[in-house]
Amino acid sequence: MTAITVNLNPIIKLTDDQFYQLCRENPEVKFERNAKGEILITSPTGGETGKRNVEIAADFVIWNRQNQLGVCFDSSTCFKLPNGANRSPDVAWITKERWDALTPEEQEKFAPIAPDFVLELMSPSDSLSETQTKMQEYINNGVKLGWLINPKMRQVEIYQMRQVEIYRLGKPVEILESPAELSGEDILPGFILNIKTVWG
Repeated sequence: MTAITVNLNPIIKLTDDQFYQLCRENPEVKFERNAKGEILITSPTGGETGKRNVEIAADFVIWNRQNQLGVCFDSSTCFKLPNGANRSPDVAWITKERWDALTPEEQEKFAPIAPDFVLELMSPSDSLSETQTKMQEYINNGVKLGWLINPKMRQVEIYQMRQVEIYRLGKPVEILESPAELSGEDILPGFILNIKTVWG
């Protein structure tokens, strides 16, 4: 969903603990915070997007249990990026070594770490430009691999095309049209996402 931006900075600049408490006190609302400290509010996803999200997440969890290389996170997890933004990708993954280097308190709250991998699945009302900006922010903050999955992107008035944008650290964005599968490359060794379940 398109986010509503609320700028409280002229009144109060929330500390990390205050922002964490705001999220804890309002669990029915999904909050993020950009690098300028503005709060972004998004509404829940619809049924089709939620169904796709859980199918994708399940594939990651199964692969991760078999390989035990890191830790998977769902869309309710918020990370504190190096630029100060608090972001919640639809799926995230961090190597076990990097996750274990955090203190228990850092792991419990909004972990101050950029994931190694992130995935964003667009819903029909999401803004493509806003989501692309978010993906670039992930990469700029050290995420090594990111997938932006757009199940129904309108190219022209009567034609819709399924598309995936692949973001890699230090490389230009690669765009794939209706791929059958996606490879985790060397970031997620051996992981293959059968994306036919997303296309429906």
